[in-house]
Amino acid sequence: MSLANFSVGLSTYLLVGAMLFSIGLYGVFAKRNIIAVLMSIELMLNAVNINFVAFNRFIWNEKIDIHYVLTGHVAALFVIVVAAAEVAVGLALIITIYRNRQSTNVDELTWLKW
Repeated sequence: MSLANFSVGLSTYLLVGAMLFSIGLYGVFAKRNIIAVLMSIELMLNAVNINFVAFNRFIWNEKIDIHYVLTGHVAALFVIVVAAAEVAVGLALIITIYRNRQSTNVDELTWLKW
């Protein structure tokens, strides 16, 4: 089998997206550092973006109007914008918590409980 005839289907993109999402979910639950948790959330958002673009590529037909063809790409762009805002707010909170508590460990943030 030649690589020139090899095509990647929708299931391959969905499998890569599911694997990335699973790795990110594991990182959210297993990591104790706040920055590692934020990186895991970003990995999960990138997995969602892969799925948006893959569905857009394989579901929509090229004969349809261009406004409908770019639906998945526009959704992925919105996810990227929201992720950038989330990182900005999250890093500001992490810096503030680190200045007050001298730690970025999630287990040491019990003072946030009622």
